[in-house]
Amino acid sequence: MEKRTLFSRSEMLQMNSERLKERGVKIEEIAEVAYAQQSKWTDVISRQDCIDSVEKILSLRDTFHILQLGAEIDRLTETGEIKGPIRDVLNADLGLFGIDELFGLELAGIYGTIGKTNFGDIDVNKPEVIERLNTAGKGDKKECHTFMDDIVGAIAAAASTRVAQIINETEARKDPRYKEIKLDFDV
Repeated sequence: MEKRTLFSRSEMLQMNSERLKERGVKIEEIAEVAYAQQSKWTDVISRQDCIDSVEKILSLRDTFHILQLGAEIDRLTETGEIKGPIRDVLNADLGLFGIDELFGLELAGIYGTIGKTNFGDIDVNKPEVIERLNTAGKGDKKECHTFMDDIVGAIAAAASTRVAQIINETEARKDPRYKEIKLDFDV
């Protein structure tokens, strides 16, 4: 059988959703972080908007590559298949490591500077599922979420930013001077 390297957006969404589930994360939990992040600034937001945005982010090729690689590094670290000394660094989720934050910044950066700023806030404050992953990966436990906590936080940050952009687009279209321009891409 020939190996595949390219997948449709719906396939990537499905594989990313499955990988998150394997790592103990639900789409709704990520959407809740996005909702909390964005609802500080507007009341014209719903949890469903956030779920839709999380799913959109999970269907993107860059997200697919980052999530799949990060989850696999965490899994290999848990099973001891990654050799030392980097295994010990990953198991400890060493604060000076920083490569996990690079994954997060790159993913959140899909939505520009605001996406990265939102990621920074989430990374520092570790709300909800991000705190759970971060805590589960510490201490004597066999779990490793060195990459996953940052990836989940970045997905939430990107989804929050996407929701803000959709709200702004909706408001802009209310202007009587607005003229529809057909674009050949999807946000």
